[in-house]
Amino acid sequence: MKRVIAIADRAALVSLKLLAALNVLFFLSFLVVLLLAGWAHAEAPACGGSDLLAGLAKSDPAAFKKVETEAAAVPNGKGLLWKLEKSGEKPSYLFGTMHITDARVTTLPAAAQQAYDGADTVIIETTEVLDKSKMMAAIAAEPGLMMFTDNTTLSSLLSPEDVAVLNKGLDARGIPPATVAKMKPWILSAMVALTACEVARQTAGAPVLDVKLATNAKANGKAVEGLETVAGQLRAMASLPLAFHMKGLVDTLRLGDKANDLNETMIVLYQRGEVGMFWPLFRTVLPDAENDQAGYAAFEQTMITSRNKVMVEHAEPILAKGNVFIAVGAMHLPGPEGLVEDFRKAGYSVTAVN
Repeated sequence: MKRVIAIADRAALVSLKLLAALNVLFFLSFLVVLLLAGWAHAEAPACGGSDLLAGLAKSDPAAFKKVETEAAAVPNGKGLLWKLEKSGEKPSYLFGTMHITDARVTTLPAAAQQAYDGADTVIIETTEVLDKSKMMAAIAAEPGLMMFTDNTTLSSLLSPEDVAVLNKGLDARGIPPATVAKMKPWILSAMVALTACEVARQTAGAPVLDVKLATNAKANGKAVEGLETVAGQLRAMASLPLAFHMKGLVDTLRLGDKANDLNETMIVLYQRGEVGMFWPLFRTVLPDAENDQAGYAAFEQTMITSRNKVMVEHAEPILAKGNVFIAVGAMHLPGPEGLVEDFRKAGYSVTAVN
């Protein structure tokens, strides 16, 4: 397929994979903010950023058309809010979130706000993030999920050229390389993929959408439940090949200021409810995507598909009580093995709202 995207832009786009990871692992941004607290800006810098999909439409119409065509074929690829109905139960709702603090995301669409306001119970991915001390204690119980516990360092796993990229990228972000030398690559990748403005907002106390929903629900006397544990989410990430993570880390560090563009692109797609377009976009524009199908398949199977099954299993007893509002990352919703289809397989009638 003809590609006329600038080489620098193509190289930058590989880090959409890491941005995706931030949005399928709810707790990662909280962990990143805790780790980066000493290096965060005193004032939130402007996020800015350009919509890369709009840029693709101008620079490579054929590639853009390919993304549109593939996205249109994704089952349940449009919409953030879905109604769950089963005989004998009060209707409940499934809503896709983005785990960030941007006001365009944290302001619910009218229909979702109405469903949330009327719910008796609110479910998020994990309630451990509501108590940071408990979250850190859970992680500390398995130190190997965050740090190398043997003689391995990040530099020992990289070529001299990539070590230079690592050190330069960390220096640019004000992170002393020596302080993160033993950190597992998926943690450091999250640290460098999260935009400076997002870190600053969270450090200042702005809640991501999921936490806002859970906190307000508690304040209003609603029950709040979780579907997973932080350790379980980390174990899933740790199960992927180390080489996959190391490549993602180096590619993200090559990003520079493009992180804001990636963030903006995700938000624009989210606002449109185009959740089925995320993966077609990744596969179409990422360099060497054709040679990394196994990596994408492993990531999607481990971080999304397998976790979807667990979420449905854990949600069913709560849904049986009726009138529940489930809020999980939007990437879990679409596809033949997404949550929408999984709930249908579990006997629910699932229909898009608006």
